[in-house]
This record gives sequence, structure tokens and C-alpha cells, in this order.
Amino acid sequence: MTTEYSGGGDPRRSLELLWGVQGRPKRGPKPKLSAERIVRTAIAVADAEGLDALSMRRIADELGVAPMSIYTYVPGKAELIDVMLDRAMAELTPADGVEGGWRARLEHIARDNWDLYHRHPWLLHVAAVRPPMGPAVFAKYEAELRAVDGIGLTDLEMDSVVALVTGFAESSARVSVNAAEAERRSGMTDAQWWESLAPLLEEIDTGGEDYPLSSRVGTAAGMEHNAAVAPAHAFEFGLARILDGIEVLIATRA
Repeated sequence: MTTEYSGGGDPRRSLELLWGVQGRPKRGPKPKLSAERIVRTAIAVADAEGLDALSMRRIADELGVAPMSIYTYVPGKAELIDVMLDRAMAELTPADGVEGGWRARLEHIARDNWDLYHRHPWLLHVAAVRPPMGPAVFAKYEAELRAVDGIGLTDLEMDSVVALVTGFAESSARVSVNAAEAERRSGMTDAQWWESLAPLLEEIDTGGEDYPLSSRVGTAAGMEHNAAVAPAHAFEFGLARILDGIEVLIATRA
């Protein structure tokens, strides 16, 4: 799947769409469309078929209008993706009311992001190194910073902790989504794939004696997870270790 990049369109038009300051067409009959309706339709298409299926013509077909009418509201795919990303981020819930202190709040943020990427896998194909400066993106960052405010970190450390936790959730979700896609495309579960591969590996003798650690540990992990990879386990294990490390950092300030 092609990687898209946020922030690649006309910045003024993107900001107008993101903040809803773009005016309606002033002439002609009452418009049947709106930018929000177009964005919702685009998200539905991307959820179902991925970003590669997304085009202005496809959105027009879904809405039953002429393709050129879409451009009255959205100048192009680049600006549309900016707004799609921001609207998806609006689904995240702040951790303000989560009990259990900063650790529980960061756990909430990580799991909320993990869930978001599973609901909208296409987000993993948008490189948001230049994030859209929309209301949801601002609100997301503000809420994440509140989760670690007042616990002894510097401003730079607060930003770094938030980036660490959300970046881990994104990378973990990517592995999980890829694993699910591999199963969907092949029509085989991981267990079935291993079963089909095992006789072939025995035939060619992969040299288990030469790789004793790989053989022992890989067998133990495979038996435990019944899969080549265990994304959910890796997410839980990694998140706990990250939070442990943050706790050590905070303890140095005591």
C-alpha cells in the first residue's frame, strides 16, 4: 500500500478545512454536500478498502455526485487526508478521569491509540511527520501532556514521554494490523502456516544444532503464542517495560 504524507497540500486550504472556516458556495441552489460529509465518506472508504482505494472520483461515486462537485469543497486528496487524520484523532478520549495516577493515564493513552489504529488501519499508512494542525490534533497533544503534568518531568521530558508512548502504540499496532492482513490475504492462520512449513523445514534440515538458542526460545514462544508473532502480548509486555523506565526516571527527581 502506498504511503501518504500529511501536510502535502495547500496549507491554507488544509487549515480552512480543519478549522471549518471555509465558506459555502455563494451562488446557485442550496448545496447538497458539505466538507464534513465528504470527509466522513472518505473515512468509510479508507476503513473498508484502504487509502489506495481513495480518490475524488470514488468519493463522488459514493455520494452520487459529479467528481468536479467534490472540488468545490475539498481542493484535493492531500488536503482531504489532513482532515481525515484529524477527524480520526477526535475519537481518542482524554485520560483525565482515569484513576491510578500517571501510569494508569499513560496506559489509557497507549491502549486508546492502539484501538484507534485497529479501527482505522489506513492511519498507519499516513506519515504524519508534519501533522495537520487541526483541533483534534491539538486537543490530543494537550490531553496527553496533562497525563504527565506535575509528576516531576521537565517540559522536554513530558514531550518525549508522550512521543515514546504514542510511538510505541503506533509501531505495535502496525505489527498487529500487518499480521491480521497476512492472515486475510493468505487465508491461513499462523498455526496453519507453521503446520504447512514444518515438514519442509525437516526435509531441508535448517541446522537446529547450529542455532540452539533460536531453537529453544523460538519453540517456547511458538508453543505459548501458537503464532510466529504475538502482537498483543508484545504490546502489553513492551508497554509495561516502558512505564517501568519512566517510573525510574521520575524516581530520580525525588
